[in-house]
Formats: sequence, structure tokens, C-alpha cells
Amino acid sequence: MDNPSNPPKAPRGAVEARNRQAYDRMVQTKHFLTQPVSTEELANPLATLDAKGWLGGNIRGWNVLCLAAGGGRQGPLYCAAGANVTVLDISPGMLQLDRQVSAQLGLNYKIIQGDMAELSMFQHDEFDLVAHPVSTCYVPNIEPVFAEIARVLRPGGLYVSQHKQPMNLQASLELVQGRYVIETPVGHAAKSLSIGQSSLLREPETVEFAHSLDAILGGICRTGMSIEAISEPDHANLDSEPGTMGHRSRFIRPYLRIKARKSAGSTKARKILLG
Repeated sequence: MDNPSNPPKAPRGAVEARNRQAYDRMVQTKHFLTQPVSTEELANPLATLDAKGWLGGNIRGWNVLCLAAGGGRQGPLYCAAGANVTVLDISPGMLQLDRQVSAQLGLNYKIIQGDMAELSMFQHDEFDLVAHPVSTCYVPNIEPVFAEIARVLRPGGLYVSQHKQPMNLQASLELVQGRYVIETPVGHAAKSLSIGQSSLLREPETVEFAHSLDAILGGICRTGMSIEAISEPDHANLDSEPGTMGHRSRFIRPYLRIKARKSAGSTKARKILLG
């Protein structure tokens, strides 16, 4: 029997390959998560990107890394807001959407295929902002991801990210005898949807890991970044049917959004973390 406190190690390369292929397939099937930015959203990009006002209202001239953020949405929005943008993603299909959208809109930003845990192509202190939409769930160990983010951020730079709540990935998608029940131990891979199944809370055929709050919040802090704000986007809907995202979100908030800042002394903390 597996010990939840010592979860089995997942073969990283196999997980990477499966998730890359899953997102390439989602692009082909026009999954809702692969829909590029709209003209309406581009008209006021910061209103779309930063409803909480965490970015201060102006990012013109900032060097921004959109991490694991292909798909023709994040890159165009940050570029339209005046930033110097680099988009990195593991999926060729998602990056092809960025190429298509940037060409159609006449936007110029860097597009790189790569792994969020291995950012050696970037210099220390290169970015003013790392924008990281939901994706830490796709790697079995997120500490190397946070360490690389802290390395490439300049002192005082911002890390704005969104993650799947641990309970979101631990709990059943459907009601079991009238309740949502915990199915997955923390640190383990959650149940995966097969091709053709649909849920606003799971991406088909991906491997996702239920990371603890210690791994997410503590992991960010252990790199020398300081968390300044946290929010839980509210997707609850009182009128939704049981088993839907709106109904389940009344009991389990699906996401955790975090604003963190790299402090001046974070280089020392990162060296301690990495040994």
C-alpha cells in the first residue's frame, strides 16, 4: 500500500510526454482551454489579466515571462498591454496558436518550447514579471519550478500565478451518495479524464498531481519570494446542477491565485534551497 506521506515517484519524462500530447490533442479538438484571445479582451488587456489590480495599472516596458502559457491568449494580452513578452510552453500545438495569433494581430513576442522547471535559456534577474496560469498540477515536484522562477525574476519582480487547490484534485468530480468525496491522497496523481469526457475541472488525458498547500505556498516562500496576496476565484453557482463546476465550487473552491515578490535577499535563500 502506498504511504500518502511518501508518494511513489512518477517518471517525469513519461508525464511530460503525456501532458504535451494531451494539450496538442486539445488544440486539434478546439478544447475551450485552447481558444485564443478575443478582440474584446484585447481592447482593455489589463482589465482581462489583472482584475485585482495586482500589477499596479501599467506594465508598459516590463519584461514578462508567460510561463507554461501558450495558446494565443496570455502572450497577446501582455503584449497589447505594452510589455516585452516571452511565452514558454511544452506543447507545440499551443505555441502554434501563439504564432498564428501574433501574425494575425501584428504582435511581436518571443515564443519558446520548453519545460517550466528548466529555464536555463534565461539569465538571472531577467524578468520583471513571471505570469503563470494553472499548470503546476502537471509536474510531480514543483520546488524546482519555483526555484527557476525565483532565479529569472529581478529583485522586486513579481510572480503572479494560479494553481489548482489541493482539494480540487483530491475530491471526486461527481457526487458519491450525495457528497463529494476525497479520492486522491495529497502528492499523488488525480484521476484522469479519458478522451471524449468533459469537465471544466479536468483536462482530458492529462496527468495531474494534488500538491499540498505546503508545497505551493511554502515552496514559493522557500525560494526567497514573499507572498503579498492570495485569492480564491469564486466559480460557485447556486442554480447549477449537482456534479457541475458551479455546484461543486460551492463546496470546493477550485483555484488559488497568488501574488508573490522576489526580495533583495532571495539569491541567498535560493542557494540554501538548492544546496
